[in-house]
Amino acid sequence: MIAHVRLAAPLLAAPFVAVLSLPPAQAGVESPWSAPDGTAVRLVAGAREGDAHRAGVQIRLAPGWKTYWRYPGDSGIPPHFNWSDSDNVEHVEVAWPAPTRFDEGGSTSIGYKHDVTLPLTVVPKDPAKPVRLDLALDFAVCSTICQPASASVALDIPAEGAAPTEPALAAAVAQVPQPAGLAAPGTPGIEEIRLEDTGNKARIRVVARLAAPEGADLFVEGPNEDWALPLPERQTGADGRTVFVLPVDGVPKGASLADNPLRFTLVDGRTAAGDAVRAVEVTSRLSTP
Repeated sequence: MIAHVRLAAPLLAAPFVAVLSLPPAQAGVESPWSAPDGTAVRLVAGAREGDAHRAGVQIRLAPGWKTYWRYPGDSGIPPHFNWSDSDNVEHVEVAWPAPTRFDEGGSTSIGYKHDVTLPLTVVPKDPAKPVRLDLALDFAVCSTICQPASASVALDIPAEGAAPTEPALAAAVAQVPQPAGLAAPGTPGIEEIRLEDTGNKARIRVVARLAAPEGADLFVEGPNEDWALPLPERQTGADGRTVFVLPVDGVPKGASLADNPLRFTLVDGRTAAGDAVRAVEVTSRLSTP
């Protein structure tokens, strides 16, 4: 079941990417694309890291199309991964490169505007044996309208891995926000997370120091898909800091902000040379005045 379905744009009944009958998976670096033309999906494998395999889900988007992050924002459908037909797979962990926000005709969503690779950590049941990675993926793509999409892809990964890791997969791994605690004053990162009562409505205030504030953004998630927190507004703070504020909306009935840590994904901008600055994730409860 796909949770958090709140599409602002019309959702067509027919899938944009059909589930295809693919040839048997072959050991190697990549699977066939789920569809040769247009939006498509494939699996790629990389080097073995300890007892786990590095792999990735690549989503190819038609020009002008977008797809969604794990938390899609005001509208959209997050990708849903089904690995149940895989062999010798104990667990698959999906990582998410830093996303961007985009406007969808009055609503704001979070996701990717270009082709994206979602890194995977694949833990085999028996590290001495090969892995067959079999994915049924349900997701959505949007241009002026949103359309559901589905793909079925499979890849055999030898027990020793499939080194070297493909450059696109390695680049995607580098773009995944890194877990962090609150930053020390004067260093890049999130310095303060606070719940404030403005007199009219409570709001969350996040203070950050950024290496490159231009183009920076913040995304806030609750502990599960029942939460639907709004996207923050950005303000200029004192002493070179950047402040993000968001009203306390989208909290499930009966849930307590004091008892539930939130996940904050801070995406820094780009330096004057155009280099991307790494993003960080902070999981924290809210402090109060």
